[in-house]
Amino acid sequence: MNPFDLTGKVAVITGSSRGIGRSIAEHLAGAGARVVISSRRQEACDEVADAINRRFGDGSAIACAAGIASKPALENLVEVARSGLGEVDILVCNAASNPHYGPLSTISDDQFRKIFDNNVLSTHWLISLLAPQMAKRGGGSIIVVSSIGGLLGSGTIGAYNISKAADFQLVRNLAVELGPQNIRVNALAPGVIKTDFAKALYEDETAAARLREDTPLRRLGEPDDIAGAAVFLASAASGHITGQSIVIDGGATIQGAK
Repeated sequence: MNPFDLTGKVAVITGSSRGIGRSIAEHLAGAGARVVISSRRQEACDEVADAINRRFGDGSAIACAAGIASKPALENLVEVARSGLGEVDILVCNAASNPHYGPLSTISDDQFRKIFDNNVLSTHWLISLLAPQMAKRGGGSIIVVSSIGGLLGSGTIGAYNISKAADFQLVRNLAVELGPQNIRVNALAPGVIKTDFAKALYEDETAAARLREDTPLRRLGEPDDIAGAAVFLASAASGHITGQSIVIDGGATIQGAK
């Protein structure tokens, strides 16, 4: 038996038209799951779903655009997933936003609210929509993509980091609440990954060189570095793991001062 086999499972992945979300969707499909691709733009979702269907066979993926700030849009996403592929077994809450760079003293109220609405409240909404059907089917796996920012302070992305710390506690609390229904809830905490979302952290070569020097593995992460851990948490291989956060940062958070 292959404990990583996801044949027959249905997965919804938010923010999956590019970057970490796309890589997770591709790897879940590669493990046998049928996946729902979702981000803000339908055209981008269609492109990824088509690519997955060409690679893994027709019916491996469908696409549904959904803005995570809209509860009706998430309700529609759930309905499209169920009608298109069946009941959902795996949820990956990957989509997030960070509209502010700079100290907390310069963030507007609207920016602060947007960060928490998109990074925390929307995750709560989507889990609340899908957990009941997972419970009826005997269980499921929920994965929240947080960040090592939730473990660190920052002078430039403080509100984002605060929201990611909240994600860790959301995972712990929901693991307690949903555990009796055999629903596992875990988090992934990537470090700096080479995606469009993190360009501001590494696009300058001097900054990138410093990041590499501060990382024991001496390289920045790639989206595929996160996807393997998502397959693990989605599968029976992690069947007795819940309420946990897996840090995937090349060792950056453990290196300490030089």
